[in-house]
Amino acid sequence: MGFARLGSIPSAALHDYSSNLNSAPLVIHSPKVGRWYISIGSLNLSKELGSIPVNNTRVCYSMESYVLQCPYGKTGPKCTWNRYVLQAIVRRGSSPFESYFMPIIEQHFEEPNFAVEPLLSNTSSHGQQNYAWTYFVLDVPRGAAGGNIHFQLSASKTMNYEVYARFGGLPSLDNWDYCYKNQTSNSGGSTFLSLYNSSNVNIDFHMLYASEGTWAFGLRHIVNKSVAEDQTIMSVVLERCPNRCSSHGKCEYAFDASGATTYSFCSCDRNHGGFDCSVEIVNHRGHVQQSIALIASNAAAIFPAFWALRQRALAEWVLFTSSGISSGLYHACDVGTWCPLSFNVLQFLDFWLSFMAVVSTFVYLATIDEVHKRAIHTVVAILTALMAITKATRSSNIAIVLAIGTLGLLVGWLIELSTKYRSFSLPVQISLNMLHRWESIKAWGRNLLKTLYRRYRWGFMMAGFTALAMAAISWNLETTETYWIWHSIWHLTIYMSSFFFLCSKARVSDGENSSVVLNGEIERGSNAAECKFITFKAFQLHQTKAFNRFSAQRIKHITVQHHIPQDQILVQSTAKR
Repeated sequence: MGFARLGSIPSAALHDYSSNLNSAPLVIHSPKVGRWYISIGSLNLSKELGSIPVNNTRVCYSMESYVLQCPYGKTGPKCTWNRYVLQAIVRRGSSPFESYFMPIIEQHFEEPNFAVEPLLSNTSSHGQQNYAWTYFVLDVPRGAAGGNIHFQLSASKTMNYEVYARFGGLPSLDNWDYCYKNQTSNSGGSTFLSLYNSSNVNIDFHMLYASEGTWAFGLRHIVNKSVAEDQTIMSVVLERCPNRCSSHGKCEYAFDASGATTYSFCSCDRNHGGFDCSVEIVNHRGHVQQSIALIASNAAAIFPAFWALRQRALAEWVLFTSSGISSGLYHACDVGTWCPLSFNVLQFLDFWLSFMAVVSTFVYLATIDEVHKRAIHTVVAILTALMAITKATRSSNIAIVLAIGTLGLLVGWLIELSTKYRSFSLPVQISLNMLHRWESIKAWGRNLLKTLYRRYRWGFMMAGFTALAMAAISWNLETTETYWIWHSIWHLTIYMSSFFFLCSKARVSDGENSSVVLNGEIERGSNAAECKFITFKAFQLHQTKAFNRFSAQRIKHITVQHHIPQDQILVQSTAKR
């Protein structure tokens, strides 16, 4: 037995070609370029030698090998078929290695294509009556493996050609890498062969990421046919991007790690996809609808911005206004409408200001002065900026932002409590009665709950939590197909939740000081109207005779407490007897 293999030593289990040399020689038709290894082995050595021990036997072979080579420009079993070498001609102003291929003949070509009929073979071979092959050989240069071979064959009448392609050798009916016989019989199922507009008068396909080296195209056609009957034009081009990105994208290229090979790819527009941008993802009408939804939904930022401005919360007004504008500009750039800044800058602004707007809503719910609010906003700005610059689109950011906002609200409450209640101290005489102290603590807790109840409008608060839950659900439901729907709902719900939270804070006067004294006496704050009413009642009381009965020397001080009924005024006096 004879075994042959390209590039490595063959064996009975692993080889490219094999033949029983007792009956027929080993013939390799149209071998690939490279080093071939041939090994010879006996089928049954003990049968051939008979009684002679195999271990003491040395078998000798006589082998003859031939490499049959046709004259230049000829090939085939009888060297009757034509073979042409295609020369690469680099295009002006093109990407690296982009070129078209033309036959090396005396004829001058003005266009990057040529007629096939004058170059066809006119002789058939044994076993292929009335059919002949014409071969075209080209070289893909080193470093251009990331390119694509674009093959076109156009006829004036019905196409009578079959196209075969092979890397490293001449193709045949039994040995090829790609083929195109007709619209129903071809290797179009291959991942690296893409067909375009092929019909009975046109063959058009791309061989994607063709390997660097020698490629051969074989045309199988009918012989003895008049050349004047039809005209067939052939074009072979080495392109960087297939089909020039179908006019729906930009061809870009990059180098591999070694810097010796370039790889090309299509950067498609918003409406198209695929390796050549030929797949329409969204039609024009759908693109307009998605663009309007993603951009116009940011108008919901008007509601919290207006309420913040109405309450003279200028910091929150700036944040909500900037967040809505930056989000609208980011999505306008994302859908390909308009990009006033780079995409990365707009994306950072969108996420960062959105995070800031959510956290500032929580901070607004605490009644603290501007000094502490600026400090909290500064810390929050640093944290949210780090989140926006590192993995801004991760789903866990929602929980992180809510946690930061909740922490900011708690810090604001602590600052408010420490500021308003620091003037109140424990009485000098602390009762040792544990029951009395426990009652005082319970009274303090009840009063704290009442204060929280009066501080917020809980209907708006519940509406805010509902809108926030809807925003979280829409964020988790986003997919590639439904992104524009759920993200538009996200814009609406997140801004409306901020609006409801802002509205949930009741108006608190500057002079409000609500506290709980541990001995059980409760001091309550009031709003501005109640303060004015109490002042007016005190003035009336001053005009009455009852008030004149007290002399100035006998009154030590008068204390007016807040949030007492409008017809009562508590007067503490120390009379000298």
